[in-house]
Amino acid sequence: MDEAMAHEQITFAPIGYFRSSQVHPYEAGRQPDDHHSDGHIELVSVQNFEQALTGLEGCERLWVVFLFHHNQHWNPMVLPPRGSQTKLGVFATRSPYRPNPIGISCVRLLSIEKLKIQIAGADILDGTPILDIKPYVAYADSFPGVEPAWLQESLQQSFTISFSQHCENQLNWLEQRGLSQLRAFLLHQLQFEPTNKRKKRVKPSGDHFVLAYRTWRAQFKISETTLKIETIFSGYSEADLTSEEDPYNDKDLHREFKKLFPALS
Repeated sequence: MDEAMAHEQITFAPIGYFRSSQVHPYEAGRQPDDHHSDGHIELVSVQNFEQALTGLEGCERLWVVFLFHHNQHWNPMVLPPRGSQTKLGVFATRSPYRPNPIGISCVRLLSIEKLKIQIAGADILDGTPILDIKPYVAYADSFPGVEPAWLQESLQQSFTISFSQHCENQLNWLEQRGLSQLRAFLLHQLQFEPTNKRKKRVKPSGDHFVLAYRTWRAQFKISETTLKIETIFSGYSEADLTSEEDPYNDKDLHREFKKLFPALS
C-alpha cells in the first residue's frame, strides 16, 4: 500500500445524534436487546433528510452506523464481555476500542415523526453521533447459528433471570425516581457468565453473589441455570451517608431508600 494512502484522512459529518437515558458506558448493552430503554435519533436539519426518510416507515428493523464517541484510543487485543477467557484481536470481536471507532447496531423501528426516529433495543449511549441508517434485510443480513467459535459455548450457557417480589418493588420504586437503567444493567450483565469477576464487578457473599452498579448493589443466587435477584441495597455505608460529600448527587435517594427498604437479614 502506498504510504500516502496509509495516512489518508477521511472525514464524516454526523447525520444526527442518539438521545436516551443510557448515559454511562457500562449502561449500554453488550449487543442490542429488549432490556434497554427506548431512545430516538434526532437528525440534523437543513440537509433534506426528511426526503431521505421516505419509505423507511415500512421497515421493522434498522442498521444504525455510529461513532464510539467516548473512546479516545484503540486496543489491538481485548477481552470480550462473554465467551473467551483470554484476550482476542480486536478485529475478531465487537469491542468499541477499534482503530476507527465505528459501531453498528440492529435496532427496532418504532415510529418516525419529521426528523425524529424512535427506536428500541439500542446498545447506544446518549449523545452518540449517528453516521448512517440502513434498512435491515433478512434474506441478506441473517445467518442463524453462525457465531465466532470463541462465543458459541457461552451463548449455549445462558441463565434464566427472575426477580423476587421484594426486588421488583425496589426496582419499581427506583425507576419512578429516575434510576431507569438498573434493571436493564442487571439483565444483560447476569444472563451470561454472571460470576465472572474478570469481566464485571461481582463478588461472592456467603452462598450469594453481589453485583455492583454505580453506588447500588444487587444480591443474587444461582441454582443450576436459573438466577434469582433477591434484593437491591445501597453501596454506601452509614458513615458514607453522614458525609456531605456527594459526587454522584444521589445520597438523598439512598437515605430515603434505606428507610423504606431496610436491609434483609
